[in-house]
Amino acid sequence: MTVPERRIRPRRPGRRFDLRATAVLFGLAAVALIVVGWLVRMALDVAERRPAWAVVLVLGGVVAGIVWVRGRAGFSPRRLVRRAAGALEAATATTLDALEKPTAAPTREAHAIEEPAMEAVVDHEEPAAEAVVDHEQLSPDEFEQAIADLCVRDGCAEVEVVGGAGDLGADVVAVAPDGRRVVIQCKYYGDENKVGSQDLQRFGGTCFTVHEADVAVLVTSSDFTAPAAEYAEQCGILCVNESQLRDWSEGLGPAPWALNDLVEEATEPSDRYSQ
Repeated sequence: MTVPERRIRPRRPGRRFDLRATAVLFGLAAVALIVVGWLVRMALDVAERRPAWAVVLVLGGVVAGIVWVRGRAGFSPRRLVRRAAGALEAATATTLDALEKPTAAPTREAHAIEEPAMEAVVDHEEPAAEAVVDHEQLSPDEFEQAIADLCVRDGCAEVEVVGGAGDLGADVVAVAPDGRRVVIQCKYYGDENKVGSQDLQRFGGTCFTVHEADVAVLVTSSDFTAPAAEYAEQCGILCVNESQLRDWSEGLGPAPWALNDLVEEATEPSDRYSQ
């Protein structure tokens, strides 16, 4: 029995598989997909905001694509892949050369130019001015709080606003930086209303015996009458009028407890009331 002979078809010469070209092609395809996705996202955003512009851009893209395809009748994907691979190799070589070059150290002249500029900036810096409270625009409660804030600013501890009903003449109490107990009464008066001797007598009756003050101070937004100032001097109470308060607030005058000469001239509480 004879077996018919099968004709073997000659293999057509095909293109050889190029791994590098294929990898580059897939890389370009991935980049193209990313770019296309980004463009589509932008187009959708534009379409939501301005639909008329989106229609114009789509029509323009279609027309440009048709013109490009007709003008590229001899377009070859393989040629495109080879060109892209060559460009990628050239870019890689250029990047490696740039990384291998040592970075030049900055010259002394550059430092000489930069340092004076920095010094000029530092010289023009000025400290922010501290805000000064206008005590004439405060309410009585705010006036007491402002006095307490001055005590805190000048280093007092345990500063407390105790003014109110039943305060027995004490509005602010604190401990001075040298450890003395400071008791302050605040009188928020207008310019035409001065602190009289009766106010000093009421304060003098409680500041030492009840509040155990080492330094008793009466601060006013106005001024003191002559009898009131005389009584305060006899009892060892420090009087701070509007002018002295402004100096204290602006840092031009000492705090009341820093007036050591007046404190040293004052007699002990037992001696005051025996006279």
